[in-house]
This record gives sequence, structure tokens and C-alpha cells, in this order.
Amino acid sequence: FTGSAFGSAAIWQYESLKSRVQTYFEEARADWLGKKRAPEGGGWWNNLTEGQRTVTGIIAANVFVFCLWRLPGMRRIMFTYFTSDPSSRALCSPMLLSTFSHFSLFHMAANMYVLWSFSSSIVSLLGCEQFIAVYLSAGVISTFVSYVAKMATGRFEPSLGASGAIMTVLAAVCTKMPEAKLAIIFLPMFTFTAGNALKAIIAFDTAGLTLGWRLFDHAAHLGGALFGMWYVTYGHELIWKNREPLVKAWHEMRTKNTGKGGG
Repeated sequence: FTGSAFGSAAIWQYESLKSRVQTYFEEARADWLGKKRAPEGGGWWNNLTEGQRTVTGIIAANVFVFCLWRLPGMRRIMFTYFTSDPSSRALCSPMLLSTFSHFSLFHMAANMYVLWSFSSSIVSLLGCEQFIAVYLSAGVISTFVSYVAKMATGRFEPSLGASGAIMTVLAAVCTKMPEAKLAIIFLPMFTFTAGNALKAIIAFDTAGLTLGWRLFDHAAHLGGALFGMWYVTYGHELIWKNREPLVKAWHEMRTKNTGKGGG
């Protein structure tokens, strides 16, 4: 799944860049011919950063799944496919679907607030396409770590929520910008560095996993955090920067198909 996510993101980036270049030349040609271009529309959407626009779709998906939990007729499906549990008959699809699933409004609001807060930083760091690949992969990887911990301890409890994937985002930003100042939403007067915040979160989840706390899925949090730290330190170089052969093969296939079509 992770390979497919990064491969699709690389092709998406290629198509996006190709479209931007084509649009640029069309606009330049229109200017040269003296044609008037339609004025760009304003509004709240255009005032958002690229990161905020990117995570809007993720937030909308989480809200949609949250609404599905409110439908009594959907409960059986939701428990089967939108909660992760290694003892369930469905194992693979919940590793991704549970990442978009929240039963509690407060749980969803807190996770989406953190995602929104870090969206501009993480998309500036990785770009839209790479971020989506990392986020989806983080959901699956953090759930897999949760599966391993549950199997090791024998505590088969269903889990759900975007916390594992969001921990990847938080850990990636804090690793790259450890001196950035952060604050707690309810206590804005107390500030601390991103590096210290990441250390405290990892220590808390390590203690929770070791001592068997059941407040959160501490294994998923740790899995997500470690994946985020690893990716911005090594993964970007190993995975994203080696996408050229795939993009080249896609370009050659697109060029060949265009040639056959007489374009």
C-alpha cells in the first residue's frame, strides 16, 4: 500500500507540473495576442495556504465518516471496517479506514485542529503530493504497530482515529524545526520548543505502552511518531528522491500513447 501511495503521488506530481506548465504557456500566449484573461475569483478558499487547502479534503472525509457513526443501520459495518482490531475478520482495510474514523466529536475536533495547525508547515516541507502519500502511509504503518502491540500483549481492543497519522505529521515538523515555538490551545501563555514537545510526547506514549495504560492507543502514536522522524531524516532521500525511474516510465508511456492518438 505504501509503495502504491508514493508511486501514485509521484505520477500525480508529474501530471500537476505538466498541467501548470501548459497553463503558463497558454496564459503567456493569451498575453502576447492581447486577449483578456478572466479575473481570478476571491473568497475564503483562495485565502487559505496550500497546506490548509490540502488537508481540507482529509477533514471533510473525517467529518463524513463521523456522520456515518450516527446512523444506527451502519454500526455493524463501521465496527467491522472502520475500527482496527487484530482479532477482527477484516484486517487490511481497517488499517486505512480507521484513520478517518472517530466516534467522539471531541476526539475528531482535537485531531483535526492539530492537523490544521501543522498543515502549512508539513506541506511546505514535503509538497502536497508527497504529504498525501506520507499521511496515508502513516495511517497504515501506525495501525500495523498497534496490531503488533495488541498481539504481543493479548489486549484485543478496537481502535480508531487519525492520531497515529497526525503524530507522523507532528513528529516530522518537530524533527525538521526543533526550535519552533509551540503552545497548548487552552494554555497559550506557556510556550515550549517543538523538539521538547516531541520528546515529551514520545516519553508519555512509551510510558503508556509499557505500563499498559488504555487512555490512548499508545502503540499507534509511537509508530506514527517514529515513522515521521524516520521519514524526514532518511525516508525522503530513500523513497521520494528515487522516484525518477517511475516518473520517466510514466512519461514515456504517456508520450507513446499521445503519439498513437495523433496528438
